[in-house]
Amino acid sequence: VSELGLEDDVLPVPGDHPASRNRFLYTGGALHKLPSGLGGLLRPVPPFSRALLWSGVRDLLAPAGTEPDESVHAFVHRRFGQEVADIAVDSLCRGVFAGDCRALSIRSCFPALFKAERCWRSVLLGLALGSGKERGTESGLSRRARAERWSQWSLRGGMESLAEALVAFLRPRGVELHCHAPLRRLRRHPDGRWQVGPRWQGGWGTPHLTSPLLPALAEVLPAEAEPLSQELRRIPAVSVAVVNLQYEGVALPVTGFGHLVPSSEDASLLGIVYDSVAFPQHNGAGAASVRLTVMLGGAWFGQSFGDPAAVAPALLLQRAQAAVREQLGLELAPTRSIVRVHQACIPQYTLGHWQRTERIGRFLEERRLPLSLIGASYAGVSVNDCIASAKVAIGRLLG
Repeated sequence: VSELGLEDDVLPVPGDHPASRNRFLYTGGALHKLPSGLGGLLRPVPPFSRALLWSGVRDLLAPAGTEPDESVHAFVHRRFGQEVADIAVDSLCRGVFAGDCRALSIRSCFPALFKAERCWRSVLLGLALGSGKERGTESGLSRRARAERWSQWSLRGGMESLAEALVAFLRPRGVELHCHAPLRRLRRHPDGRWQVGPRWQGGWGTPHLTSPLLPALAEVLPAEAEPLSQELRRIPAVSVAVVNLQYEGVALPVTGFGHLVPSSEDASLLGIVYDSVAFPQHNGAGAASVRLTVMLGGAWFGQSFGDPAAVAPALLLQRAQAAVREQLGLELAPTRSIVRVHQACIPQYTLGHWQRTERIGRFLEERRLPLSLIGASYAGVSVNDCIASAKVAIGRLLG
C-alpha cells in the first residue's frame, strides 16, 4: 500500500474503536455481545451458560491430541467444551470460511492453534508464549498498524482503488494485463516455456507460470500433470451471496463490527457486517446512512437457495431484508441494494488438506514443473494470506 502511494488514503479501525471492541452473535432470537475483558471471563455471559474461565481451565488441563488432523469442531469441543464449539467456533468458521466447522480441518484452517497444542499441550499456553518466530522486515505502515492494534482497514476510495493503483503501477513497468480473459489453453513447449491463452489459438509464452486460478487451472493442465489436476479438483469451494443494503433515517440497535449466526440458529444466514460503523467515510451524501453487508449461503447454499448459478437475485434480496428486519429491527425498505453471488469463491480446507498440499508440492518438485501455485486454495483464505503466498513464490523464483 505504501509503495503504491496509498498510505494517506488508508482508513484504519484501531483497537479502541467500537467496530474492534464490539462483536455479536445472534442466537436464541437475540443479539449477544461476545465477552471481553476480565468480567466476561469470570461470570456467565449469554449465550454461554458458564463462565468462559472454565473453558480455559479445561484447555490447560486437557491432554494433547495425538491425531494428525481433526475437524475444527472436534478439536475445540475436546479442548474448550461443547458450547464454545457449537456456538462460538461454529459461527467463526461461517464468518471466515463460510464453511462447516464439522468438516473443516483444524490443522489447515487454524494452524497456530494446532501447533500450540502440539508444542505446549495447551492452546492458551502456546498462544501466550508465542511461536518464537522473528518478524520479518516491516514497513512503517505495518508497524503503525501493530502499535494501534488495527482490526481492519480500508481505503478512502474503497478497495477498488487498490486494484486500480496496482494497474497504474505495473503497466508502465512493462507488465501486460489481460482482463476478462478466461484461461482456456495451457501447454508446454519443448524448450520448457508455457503457452497460455484465452483461446486455443494464439496466447502468450512464459518460462514460469504463477497461478491462483484453481478450477480453471485443473481443467487445462497438460496430460503430464494429470495427477496435479486430480489433486486440485479435490479442493472444494463454496458459494456465497453478498447483499449490500443502505438505509436512511434508521439507527442500529447496537454499535460494533457486526454479528455472526451459528448454523443451529439459521443455516442460510452466515452473518451481517455493520459497514457504516467501521467506515462512515463511505456513506456518501447520506452521512447518517446505515450500510450493511448480509452474507448468505456458504456450505449451506444448495440446501437453502438451490443452484448458485440459477438462484433469483430477488429471492436473496428478500431473505437479506428479512434477516435485517428480524435481527436488527430495521423495518423500512433499503434505499439502495446490490446483490452478487460469488460462485465457488472460498476454498474449503477439509480434513487431510495438509496432505494434499504436501503431495502437490512434491509433484511440482519431482517433475520440476515451472509452476507456482498461489492464492486462497492452499494456505490461507484471507487477502493477507494471498499476498503472503505470492511474496513467498516470488522469493523462491528470485532466489
